[in-house]
Amino acid sequence: MATVIIGLRNQPNHALGHLLPEGTPNLLIPILIVIETISLFIRPLALGVRLTANLTAGHLLIQLISTAAFVLLPLMPTVAILTATVLVLLTLLEVAVAIIQAYVFVLLLTLYLQENI
Repeated sequence: MATVIIGLRNQPNHALGHLLPEGTPNLLIPILIVIETISLFIRPLALGVRLTANLTAGHLLIQLISTAAFVLLPLMPTVAILTATVLVLLTLLEVAVAIIQAYVFVLLLTLYLQENI
């Protein structure tokens, strides 16, 4: 939000140029300005929701599989060991997903900030 205000203050023509594509028909100008302004403020929120959802889904899956492994241990030890192996592999996958999510988050945030400053 602050970057949008700073961008409007420092380079108003450049910042406002992102709200309206060149060659827009006159009837669409007010509608496009409203839509692009809403999009501008929702981007960081959508980025945070996306990051939270991806990380939460992995954590929930790890929780479910680890609970299944503990419940199965006294009943079926072989299946419990197999489930624990799947859990270890899933944990490695989640580490990779966390690294990729961090990279994408920083990349998109940088692009959003460059567009507005």
